[in-house]
Amino acid sequence: MTCGHCADTIKKAIETTVPGTTVNADPASKLVSVTGPADFAALRAIVTAAGYTPSASPVAA
Repeated sequence: MTCGHCADTIKKAIETTVPGTTVNADPASKLVSVTGPADFAALRAIVTAAGYTPSASPVAA
């Protein structure tokens, strides 16, 4: 994720696939935070299907 377009694509992919989630994708830090009913494996698959390569493991806040 290198730009606002990338961030918007990831945000839309997650929020439309998993209703009830709130996504914050920040291209500057290359971090995506998700609040809602989704597990990491599902999120990883969604981001991959959107054309991106997730590289980190989940971090609980």
